[in-house]
Amino acid sequence: MIGAVEKYLLDKIRSEGSIHITLIDPEKVTPSQASAIARRARVSGTSAIMIGGSTFISAKHLDDVVKTVKRAVDIPVILFPNNVTSISRYADAIWFMSLLNSLDPYFIVGAQILGAPLIKRYCLEPIPLGYVIVGEGGTAGIVGKAVPIPYDKPELAVAHALAGQYLGMRFIYLEAGSGAKKPVPKEMIGVVKKSIDVPLIVGGGIRTRAQALAAASAGADIIVTGNVVENGQVRDKVSDIVEGLKSFKA
Repeated sequence: MIGAVEKYLLDKIRSEGSIHITLIDPEKVTPSQASAIARRARVSGTSAIMIGGSTFISAKHLDDVVKTVKRAVDIPVILFPNNVTSISRYADAIWFMSLLNSLDPYFIVGAQILGAPLIKRYCLEPIPLGYVIVGEGGTAGIVGKAVPIPYDKPELAVAHALAGQYLGMRFIYLEAGSGAKKPVPKEMIGVVKKSIDVPLIVGGGIRTRAQALAAASAGADIIVTGNVVENGQVRDKVSDIVEGLKSFKA
């Protein structure tokens, strides 16, 4: 069954084309800083807030960040977990994600088994997501014991994405890694998008309007940026990217 947040995202994609989501890493901000980032991003046109990082934080700090962000904005707050320790009862939804190219079964299904009862208890909306790490992979690739897909092997990205779709995952995420030197190439985005029937999310290494526009024009339905909001220029950076996405639709 599709929940309210997932329906909201699908409706936004249908009506607006490619949309933007702001990623906040709770390890790098205080609750008040997270609240300020979320407010500025909302004003700039971001469609939702994702909260999550690649390493570990205290449950209390995560809860505090989620609660302050929830109070600050009227758009969905979606958890982007790296483990069962990244689940907060105060969010609206959670990407129920499997790292499809991990060598460790824990990140493919083990953590999901441990986290499922908590998600049920907290009444969080789970959104099934196939997560595929490409290129450099960054910290997420190291922590998740992934074998990143080389940028010049788009056929492998297609195979992973299709496997995720056929397993029932309703979104596919191509992740270059936080702070990646290069974003996911448009050629890889294009062939993956043509091969799947579910929305495609692209993140990692996207810092500019031109890079976001390239991803959108190649087929990305959702553009995720995180590092661009960490230097205090949230409104300018997010506005520029969102305006670029709107100009692409126009």
